Amino acid sequence: MFHSIFSSMACSMSPVAHPQAIVSGPNYRFTVLTNRLVRYEWAPDGLFEDRASTFAINRYFPVPRFRLLDGDDVQIITEHFHLSYNKKRFTPGGLVVHLNSDHTEWGAPWQYGISENLNLGGTARTLDLCDGRCNMGQGIMSKAGYANLEDSSSMLFDGEFVASRKPGDRVDGYLFCYGHDYKAAIKAFYAVSGKQPILPRFALGNWWSRYYAYRQDEYIALMDKFYDHEIPLSVAVVDMDWHLVSQECVPHSGWTGYSWNKELFPDPEQFRRDLHARNLKITLNDHPHNGIHSHEDAYEEIAEVFGHCTHHKDPILFDPANPYIQVYLQILHRKLERIACDFWWIDWQQGPHSKVCGLDPLWVLNHFQYLDHSRNRNTTPLIFSRYAGPGSHRYPVGFSGDSVVTWNSLAFQPEFTATASNIGYGWWSHDIGGHIFGGRDDELVARWVQLGVFSPIFRLHSELSRWTSKEPWLYRSECMKVMSEFMRLRHRLVPFIYTQNVVGSWEDEPLVQPMYWAYPDSDKAYSFPNQYLFGSKLLVAPIVQPRDKRTNLASVKAWLPSGSRYVDLLTGVIYDGNREINLYRGLQEYPVLASEGTIIPMDASSVPRNGCLNPEALELLVVVGRDAESIVLENVGDDGKDEQELGQMRKATVKFQQAEGKVTVESIQRPVTFRFLSVTSVPASFRVYADGIDRTHDSRARVEKHAHASSLVVECSFMSKTSHSITIELGSSPELSVIDPTHRLHDQIMDYQTDFKVKDLLWQVAAHREMSVNAAISTLTPQGYDEAITGPTAELLLADRRLYS
Repeated sequence: MFHSIFSSMACSMSPVAHPQAIVSGPNYRFTVLTNRLVRYEWAPDGLFEDRASTFAINRYFPVPRFRLLDGDDVQIITEHFHLSYNKKRFTPGGLVVHLNSDHTEWGAPWQYGISENLNLGGTARTLDLCDGRCNMGQGIMSKAGYANLEDSSSMLFDGEFVASRKPGDRVDGYLFCYGHDYKAAIKAFYAVSGKQPILPRFALGNWWSRYYAYRQDEYIALMDKFYDHEIPLSVAVVDMDWHLVSQECVPHSGWTGYSWNKELFPDPEQFRRDLHARNLKITLNDHPHNGIHSHEDAYEEIAEVFGHCTHHKDPILFDPANPYIQVYLQILHRKLERIACDFWWIDWQQGPHSKVCGLDPLWVLNHFQYLDHSRNRNTTPLIFSRYAGPGSHRYPVGFSGDSVVTWNSLAFQPEFTATASNIGYGWWSHDIGGHIFGGRDDELVARWVQLGVFSPIFRLHSELSRWTSKEPWLYRSECMKVMSEFMRLRHRLVPFIYTQNVVGSWEDEPLVQPMYWAYPDSDKAYSFPNQYLFGSKLLVAPIVQPRDKRTNLASVKAWLPSGSRYVDLLTGVIYDGNREINLYRGLQEYPVLASEGTIIPMDASSVPRNGCLNPEALELLVVVGRDAESIVLENVGDDGKDEQELGQMRKATVKFQQAEGKVTVESIQRPVTFRFLSVTSVPASFRVYADGIDRTHDSRARVEKHAHASSLVVECSFMSKTSHSITIELGSSPELSVIDPTHRLHDQIMDYQTDFKVKDLLWQVAAHREMSVNAAISTLTPQGYDEAITGPTAELLLADRRLYS
C-alpha cells in the first residue's frame, strides 16, 4: 500500500479570517484585512471561500479599526479608504472605494471592473521567444494609489492536496489601498501570500548551464577548466540529455526521461562525488509532461503502485492530481536525488490546463516539489521553475525561459526583473548571454554578464550550437577578460547578497527594487524603469546598447536622486546627486553607484572558491560622508567543514559614525580589510584598535590605485578567532576626496578613433580649465560634434562640483 506523503508536507497557512473583520450579506462578503487592504467576494449561492488559494494563504490578522454603516448601501470606513457598495452584483457604479490620499489620479476612486491604466506592472510566466518587451501584467502597486488583485480563478489548497473553486459566477478579489507607500504594500502582500524564502548560499553564485549532450568526463573536465581560468562556479546545471532522449527504446520525443543515459553518464554516483568534491551543487532538468514510459527504470515499480497493467507496455500518463504527484516525487525524484541531484529544474511549458478544471500543473509541480525538498531539515529548499502567478515567490528560483540573443532582449531584462518585485517575485534567473536565435556579438554577451552580476541569480546558458556556448575563453580577449573578472566579482559580492537575501526575507524586501520604491513622489523615479536598487544599497544603471565605435564607450542615461554624493564602485568617480546624467563606460566598466554612508561586505579573495562558502577573510567597502550601518550574516553550515551546523546564523555588525570618523566591526572572527572608496590619503589621526587595544602598528594602511580609482586600504590581518571587535579612526567628518579627472580624461581621449582636431579640442577643455566648466563645454557645441563625442568629457568635468569650488 502506498501511503500519502502530503500530510508531512503541509506549509503554514491561516486562511480563515477573524470573524470581526468580516462584513457580509446574502451574496456578498468583505474582509478588512488591514486598514489599507480589503478582500471583496460575490457568490450567487452565498457560499464563500475560506480555503487558502495559491495567492492567499493567510487571512487571519488582527482586526483593524474601521466603521461600518449598513443602510441602503454598505459603507466601510478606515483611516485610509471609504468603501461604498449597493448590495447588488458588483458593478463599476455599485462598488466604489475612495482613498483618503492625494496619490490618486485627480482624486478618482477605484471602481470595480474598471481597468487600472496606472498600474506599475507585475511579471510574466516566461520570456520564451521574447525579442524585447512583453506584457508584464499587473502588480499590487499603482501610481493611482490603489491596485486590484483578481483571485477568482486561482487554484485552492484543500487539506493535504489542491482543489478547484466552486463553479458559478463568483468574484474573489483584493484591493490594495496603499497610495505610494509601495514598501508597505509589498509587506501586506507577503503577509497574505507568505514570505520570500531564504535561498541557500550556493544559489547566489555562478551557475553553468548549457543545452548540450555532455559526457560525464567532459563535464567534469569543463568544470576543471573554469577552475584553471580562476573563474568560480557554484551550480552545475545538467540539461535534458542526462537521461535517455533519442535512443531506440524511447517511444516519444525524448523531452521527458527518468533513466540515466549510461553512454554519456556511465557512473552517475561518481559524477555526483566529483562535482561535490569541487563544491558544486547539481540540478537536473525535468520535462514531466510525457509521463513514465515502459523503457524507464522505475516503470515496473510505479506500475505496481498504481495497479497499472504492463502487458501492453502502455505509458503511465502525466497527471498533476494526487496520487500521481506523490509517486512522481517519492519514487522518481527521490531515487534520482540520491544518485546525483541536489535540486530540480522543473521545465514545464505545457500551459495552465489539466483535466481537473482550474488545476494548473505548474502550480502543483512547484508547490509540492518545493515542499518535498524541504523535508530534510539539513537542506535549504530550492527549485528552479517558471512563474505560475501571484504567490509563486514562495517557490524560488524563477526560470524566465529561452531568451533571444539580441540587444533588444538584454535591454528589457533590467526593467522586467525590477518590475517583478511589484508582485513580490524577487528571484528571477535569466539566460545570461541569451539562448536562441540572434547572432554572435561578444560585446553583447559581456554586457549581459555584467548585468547578471547585479541580478538576483547569475546563470550562463546557451543552446547546443557550438557558436553560442558561454565559456569566457571562447570570446575575444577583451570580452573574455571582462566576463572572467565580473564572474569573480559576483562571488566576491556573495557576503553582501546572502545577507540581503536573509534580511529581505525577514523584512519583506526583494533584492532588486524599482527606483520608485525608494522615491515614490519623484516623477524621475518612474522615468528610468531600467535603473534599480540592488540590495537597497547599490544604484545600478545597466548598459544595454553597444559602444560608439569612435569613442569605444557605451552610455546610459541615469538619474541620481538628491541628498547625497555617489561613488562608482568600479571607477571611483564621484557624482553629485539631484541630476540626470549620461554615464559613459568602456567595456571593462559598469555603472554601479553607492551613496555616501554605504557599507558593502565582500569576500577579500580576488579569486573566491567554488561553492560560495563563507570567506576566509572579509573586505568591507566603506563610502564616507554619512552615518552607515550594515550587517554580515552567515550560516555556519556554509563554512565548508565536514561537520555541518546548518541553521545556526552568525552575525557581524559594522557601523560608521561620520562625525567621529569611526568605523567599528563587532563580532568579527577573521582577517578583515577596509577599503574607503575614493579616499586618497592616510589621515594624520589614523588609528586601529582591536578589542580596545591599539593595533595601529600591526595593521597596514596604504592608498591603493586601481585604474583611475584610488582608495584608502587598511588591512587587519592580525585578527583571529578570539578577536571580537575592530575600530578604525579616520578623524572627524572625513570626506570623499576631490579627484582630478585629468588622467582619466587623457586616457579616454587617447582611445578615441577620431580626427586629431577633435582630440585637441577635447583636451583643451579637459586640461586647461581657466574658464568655468559650463563655458568650456559650451565651446564644443558650435563645432557640430554630437553628444557621443563630447558627452564623456562633459560627464567627468561635471561629475563633482567641488572641482570648481
